[in-house]
Amino acid sequence: QESMHAYAANVYTTVIEELMKGKQRKFIAVEQEFFRLWWDMVATDTQKQQVYQLLQEGRLEFVIGGQVMHDEAVTLIDDQILQLTEGHGFLYETFGFRPQFSWHVDPFGASATTPTLFALAGFNAHLISRIDYDLKADMQKNKKLQFVWQGSPSLSARQEIFTHVMDQYSYCTPSKLPFSNRSGFFWNGLATFPDPPKDGVYPNMSLPVTDANLHLYAQTMVANIKERAAWFRTGDVLWPWGCDKQFFNASVQYSNMDLLVDYINKHSAEFGVTVQYATVSDYFQAVYSRNLTWEIRDSQDFLPYSTEPFQAWTGFYTSRSTLKGIARRASSLLYAGESFFTQYVQKHPEGSICKCKALKQLQSLRWAVSEVQHHDGITGTESPKVKDMYMNNLMYGMFSVKKLMASIIFDINNAKKTGEVYSSVYTKGSGEPDVDLYVVVYNPLAWNITTFVTVSVSSEAMSVYDELGRSVPAQVQSSVESQSTYDLYILVAISGLSYRKYSIKPLGGQQAAFVGSSVKYQRRDLARAGQQSQQLFPVVNSCYQIVFDQNTNLMHSITDRETNQTVQFTQEFLEYHVNGDTKKGPISDNYLFAPNTSAVPVSKAVGLEVMSGSLMTEIRQYFYSNVTSQDYIYAVYTRLYSVPEGYDGKLLCHRIEQEYSVGPLEFNREAVLRTSTSLNTRQLLYTDNNGYQMQKRPFKAYVNNTVARNYYPMVQTAYIEDDTTRLMLLTERAHGVSSQGNGQVEVMLHRRLWNNLQWDLSNNLTLNDSSVVRPVIWLLLGSKAVTNTLYRTSGLALEHRPVVMFGALSGGDKPKLPRQLQQNSAHDLPVTVPPNLHLQTLSIPGWRYSSNHAEQVRSIHMGEQKQSDPDFSRVLLRIRHLYEVGEDPVLSQPVMVDLKSLLKGLGSVMAVEERSLTGTWDVNTLERWRWKTAQYPGKRFFNSTETSEDFIVTVHPKEIRTFFVYFQVQ
Repeated sequence: QESMHAYAANVYTTVIEELMKGKQRKFIAVEQEFFRLWWDMVATDTQKQQVYQLLQEGRLEFVIGGQVMHDEAVTLIDDQILQLTEGHGFLYETFGFRPQFSWHVDPFGASATTPTLFALAGFNAHLISRIDYDLKADMQKNKKLQFVWQGSPSLSARQEIFTHVMDQYSYCTPSKLPFSNRSGFFWNGLATFPDPPKDGVYPNMSLPVTDANLHLYAQTMVANIKERAAWFRTGDVLWPWGCDKQFFNASVQYSNMDLLVDYINKHSAEFGVTVQYATVSDYFQAVYSRNLTWEIRDSQDFLPYSTEPFQAWTGFYTSRSTLKGIARRASSLLYAGESFFTQYVQKHPEGSICKCKALKQLQSLRWAVSEVQHHDGITGTESPKVKDMYMNNLMYGMFSVKKLMASIIFDINNAKKTGEVYSSVYTKGSGEPDVDLYVVVYNPLAWNITTFVTVSVSSEAMSVYDELGRSVPAQVQSSVESQSTYDLYILVAISGLSYRKYSIKPLGGQQAAFVGSSVKYQRRDLARAGQQSQQLFPVVNSCYQIVFDQNTNLMHSITDRETNQTVQFTQEFLEYHVNGDTKKGPISDNYLFAPNTSAVPVSKAVGLEVMSGSLMTEIRQYFYSNVTSQDYIYAVYTRLYSVPEGYDGKLLCHRIEQEYSVGPLEFNREAVLRTSTSLNTRQLLYTDNNGYQMQKRPFKAYVNNTVARNYYPMVQTAYIEDDTTRLMLLTERAHGVSSQGNGQVEVMLHRRLWNNLQWDLSNNLTLNDSSVVRPVIWLLLGSKAVTNTLYRTSGLALEHRPVVMFGALSGGDKPKLPRQLQQNSAHDLPVTVPPNLHLQTLSIPGWRYSSNHAEQVRSIHMGEQKQSDPDFSRVLLRIRHLYEVGEDPVLSQPVMVDLKSLLKGLGSVMAVEERSLTGTWDVNTLERWRWKTAQYPGKRFFNSTETSEDFIVTVHPKEIRTFFVYFQVQ
C-alpha cells in the first residue's frame, strides 16, 4: 500500500497517459497485484478504455502475468501455479489477454521447474537473469546465453522452452555517463517514501538530453548496445530501459527517450544501429524469425546463485523460518478448504451457506498465499513491517477459511450451534472436564491416510470414540509445551477427501487412551562421555530400531528391520559464527550466507527423557551450553510410531518424525542440525526443485566461500545414499541444506543476524530474528527401492496433514449424526487416485470468463463481462504424476484415469475440457512456438497433448494435466 502511494499507482497512471501520446512508445508490466490495486482503486473509466486499446495495439504488454514474480528457490510448485493462475484468471477475464513470455529477472537463482511451468502455461519463451557470476561470464563470452531448456527429464522436448539469460548488465539500464558526473537514462530519478515530492522534483534525476549533449548521449547508448551485441548470436539486442521503481514520472522519461531514439535512427548509417521501442514479445519474435538452430540445455538448474566470490545467496533459503512455515501451512489449509468447498457445492446444492461469501473467504487466502510467493516475500528478504503484512494477510485468510470449513460442517450436520466451535488447525482444544470435545478431522489428500492427530487436553484420563461409539486407539502424555496440559494422539484412518468425527470424553477405564510413561535420564557431560564404555538402549517399532547411547544421551544408530542394515547415526546442533562488520570482511544478511569459520558445536551437555507408550515412543533431547545451564536453546523431539493390527501402518511405521525447537539465538549465529552417518555417500547430495523434481548436488570445491556455495534449497525433499541405503529428509517448510562431509547432511534451521552495511540498515534488512522456530522433518531410512515407493506419498502426507476442527458438546448432548455417516451412500464415495498420482487441485475458481476464446473476446468487446456473477458450475481439476520416467519399475508407468468414475462421489460428470496449466487456453487450440534444435530441425509449432476420449485420460510421468469439469445440475 505504501508503494502504491509513493510511486506504483503513478507508474500506471503516467505510463498509460504517455503511451497515448506517441504511437511508437511501448511498455511491459509484470506483477498483477500492483496492477489490480491500480485497476480497482485508482483507474478512471477513460484510463480503463485506454488500457483495452493499448493491449489491443500490442503497445502495452503483460509478461508473466502472475500476481507476483515468484521466488524460484524456496517456493512449492503448487503455490507457484496458484499465484500464476490467480493473475492469469484476472487478465483473461478482464481483457481476454494471455501472457506468453516470462520476465523472471529478479529471483535469486533459477530453478528447472520454472521452464516446465511456463511451457505448460502456454509460454513461447522464458527470460532469466540472476545466475552465478562466473558461469554467466563464461556463457557470455561463448555466446551461450540463449538455449532451449528441457527443464523436466521426463517431459523433455514436449515441454521445452526457449530461454534467454540477460547479460552482465542484467535488467537495469547502465547509468554511467563518460561525459558527465551525473547519472544518465534515469530521468525520473528515485521514488521517495512515504510521499511523492510536492514539486515533482525527485532525487537523483539524470542529466536531461539537450542539443548540446545529444550526440554524446547517443554515442554512450550505442557503445553499450554494441558491447552487448557481441555476446549474442543474432543482431537483435534486448536493451532494458528502466529498473526497480521506475517510470513513476513517465513523461520526463519518454520525452528524453524519444529524443535519443529519433537521433540514433536518423544517424543509423553512422552508428550502425537502429533502435525501436519494443515489448518482450517483439524481441522474441525477432529472434524466432531468424530461424537459427539452438543448443539444448538439460534439466540442470541454476542454483545456488553467487554475485561475487564471497557473496553466495544461500542465506535466504532459511531466513525468517517462521514466515516460511506459516506460508506453507496457509497453502495447505487453502488446498483443504478448496476441495472441501467444492464437494459441498456439488453435493449440497440446497445448502444454506452463501456461496459468494464463501468464495470471498477462499479468495482472501488465495491472495495471501499468492503474494507471499514474491521473491522478496517467502524468501525472508523483506523488512519487518512488510513481513508483518504478509503474516497478517496469511493469518486473516487462514481464519476465514477455517471459519468457512466449520460452517460447512455445521450446515451438513444441521447441528444446533451448541457451545463454542473452535476451528483451528493443529491447535489446542479446550479440555474443560464437564464438556465433551468432539473433533472433526478432514483428509485433503485423494488417498486413504492413516496417521495421528494431536489434541491438547487437560487430564490423562481420556477416551476417544468414533461416530458409531467404537473406541479409537489413542495415547496421552505430558505435553512438551506446557506443564499443565497433555498431548492426546489419536490414530485416524480416513479415506480420500473425506472427514471423520471423533468424540473425546474425560473418563478412564478399559477403553481409555493409553497413558505414556516417562523415564528421565541424567544430564550427560559430552566432554567426559568418551571415557566410559557405551551404554546403549533401543527404541523399536516394526520398521526401525533406534539405539541411543546413555553416556551421551545422543542417537547412536538406526537399524532398518526390513533389510537388517544398521547405519551409525548421530545428530548434533552447530552454529556458524558470522561477521556483521563490513570493515572486517564479508557479511551474512537476509540474502547472503558468509561463514568465516567451520560450524561450532553448541552444547556440552544433553538431557534426555523418553515417553513410551503402546502407539508411540517420543524421545526428548535437550541441548545445554554446559552441564549446569538452566535453559536450553535447542531441543529435538523424535517420535516413532507403532500401528495396531487392522490399520494400514506402512507410511506411519517408516516415518521417524523429528520436531526441533531452536532459539532465541545470539546475534550473528546461523543454526544447523548436522546428521552424520556411516553411509559412504562420497559427499553427494540430492535436493528437490520446488517439490517437483530432484537435482543431483555433487560437492564442489571453490577457491573462496566453499561452505556457502555448497548450500542448496530443500523445499520438500533431500537425501543422501550409498550403494544400498538411502536416508531421506522430508520437510514442511524450506531450509538451506548441504553435505559438508562424507555421510553427512546438515540443515540450516534458523538465523539471527545484525550487520552495518548501509543498504541493509536503510532498508531495515538486518534479520534480527529473535523467535523460537519449531520446524518438523520426517526421516525415512531404507533401501532405494523402498524409499522410492514411500517418499512422494510421505512428502505430501507431511505437506497436507489432516485439518483438525474442534467443537464442544456441553452436558449430555450427543452429536446428531446424519445417517450417511453411518452407512456409505453414493454421496460419500471417497475420491481416490493411485499412489503415483496426486490430485493437485480440486477447486471452484469462480471465474466469469467463457472457455470459448472467440466468445470471451466478443463479450469483453461488448462490455458484458462486468455484470455476471461468479461461475460456480466450473470445477478446476489438476492431476500430477509424481514419478520420473524409469524411477520405479511400477510407479513410473503411465496411469489411465476415468474422470467420471474418479469424481462420481461429487455427482455426475457431464463435460470435461482439457486446459493449459493456468486454465486460459484450450489445449487443442494452443500452439506454442517450437524453436529449432538439432533434435527437432523441422516443425514450427508444438502439437497439443492427446485429449481424453470418453472421460478417460492417460497421465504420463511428471505430467500435470489441467481440466475444467462440469457436473449435472442437481
